[in-house]
Amino acid sequence: MVMVMTLSTFVLFLLIVALYSYRKTRGVSESGVDGFFLAGRGLSGYFIAGSLLLSNLSAEQLVGLNGNAYRFDISGMAWESTAAIAIIAMALFFLPRFLRRGITTMPHFLEERFDITTRRMVSIMLLVGYAVMANPCSLYLGAITMDELFDFQQITALSTQSSIAVLSLAMGAIGGIYATAGGLKAVAVSDTISGVILLVAALLIPILGLVAIGDGALWDGARKLIADHPEQFNAIGGKNASVPFSTIFTGMLCANLFYWCTNQMIIQRALGARSLAESQKGVLLAGIIKLLVPVVMVLPGLIAFNLFGGTLNHADFAYPALVKAVLPWWLTGMFAAAIFGTVTSHFNSIINSSATLFVIDLYGPISGCKDEKKLVRVGKIASIFFSLVSVVIAPLLLNTPNGIFDLMRRFTGFYSVPIIAIVLVGFLTRRVPACAAKFTLIFHIVAYGIYTFAGLDKSLSLHFIHVMGILFVLEVGMMLILGIVKPADFHPPATNLNPIPMKKWKYANLTSVMMIAALISIYITLSPAGIADPAGIPQSYPFLIAAVWAVALMLIYWMKRRHHRSLSAAT
Repeated sequence: MVMVMTLSTFVLFLLIVALYSYRKTRGVSESGVDGFFLAGRGLSGYFIAGSLLLSNLSAEQLVGLNGNAYRFDISGMAWESTAAIAIIAMALFFLPRFLRRGITTMPHFLEERFDITTRRMVSIMLLVGYAVMANPCSLYLGAITMDELFDFQQITALSTQSSIAVLSLAMGAIGGIYATAGGLKAVAVSDTISGVILLVAALLIPILGLVAIGDGALWDGARKLIADHPEQFNAIGGKNASVPFSTIFTGMLCANLFYWCTNQMIIQRALGARSLAESQKGVLLAGIIKLLVPVVMVLPGLIAFNLFGGTLNHADFAYPALVKAVLPWWLTGMFAAAIFGTVTSHFNSIINSSATLFVIDLYGPISGCKDEKKLVRVGKIASIFFSLVSVVIAPLLLNTPNGIFDLMRRFTGFYSVPIIAIVLVGFLTRRVPACAAKFTLIFHIVAYGIYTFAGLDKSLSLHFIHVMGILFVLEVGMMLILGIVKPADFHPPATNLNPIPMKKWKYANLTSVMMIAALISIYITLSPAGIADPAGIPQSYPFLIAAVWAVALMLIYWMKRRHHRSLSAAT
């Protein structure tokens, strides 16, 4: 009876999302290239924020990062919380430049700045990364969660790998059909609704987990968790931590800039905005919610460790096991629908972006096809192909040695660093030629491949994130030198090819400053200067927090005065 009720609520929530998405997208034209791939450039800031949040807040982060916290420590939260810096860079620096050019894909800019070969090389790198790693990981983590919640393996008597394969196929099929049929508009709307459900459900898990630790009392559980293991709350990772704190300022910054500022899956939502203001609003609102990462993505991992100890066979099972242990049966269906929604939304987001890259950057230019209906049809066929590739690979990820989260971060290093390097150089200088960009892409794959597969990652004392940062500096330097030796004859193309209102969101600077202040406050709190001190919270803690926000308020006041002076001078 309990399983029947769980399945009923699961189906009910899925139907609610599907029906609402249908109503919101009914009458919206998806027939043209802009309609299918960019939602007709009509997305509002709230839909952009919801879509960005759920595209990022996937099973990879929710299950993988909590697994990392269960196995190692909470220093891995740096991957997510420090994304606030990259999100601000995206809103204030990258978006105005992308939208002003009216581009459809990020590689489109690389063709304008360098050449079509650079564009195609980057598109192929992104397509391989999406199909071989990003989507299979999402399906795998979603499958093990659904298996744990519904006892699918026990009911079907399948092996673990077989049950993951079946569940991956089911989620991949639904996600692929949704992205193929509805385009970006349907993806963005379903992402927003599923995101609300997921956020509510994800916030419930740490609350119920603390209640379980405190024998029915929330605050007793929180006090017990902090008092028994205060060192677990130290986000300032040492050199032997899973993510040393120093890496935040090297390769992690590069990886986050790539993910939030040049990753097609992410920027495609912002490129579909009806105006620059709506785009910036959506991006920064998503960034504000990202600051909840410590609560949603690492605290459950610590709670799971305190409840289960080291009894779990695989760290990636920590979050699903905690959900099953603490969530009442009448909420399990809602949570399962939220997880199912985030997996399929993340899946169809990547599939839609993959189809966009394939059609706009590869098939269209190579074939010379100008028929928009045919291009959309080819995009839908490509969506099916990429879906099948991801479904086949997902079950093979079961035996990853250090967990999915670590595997993904290492793999994306093959393309994240060189792409952000050539994009930044392309924006900041006109002297660097196309041959420098192409050389950088090839050099990085070879160098990082030797480091990864020749065993240098084990023999060198440097963390792989530091290696990414070193390669970034080296590659930017090489491109600048080539720009001096063989300067490019670059002429900027006409802008506003597909104009949208380019007025900046009036709260962009204010929101950015508050996000940085909140990020610093979070790190002070989750350190020996805050709750991670075994001797108790230091007396200096409130003064440190007050100093951070005092500086933030002074900076906001200065920007406001400067804005008023510029308006007065203009009149």
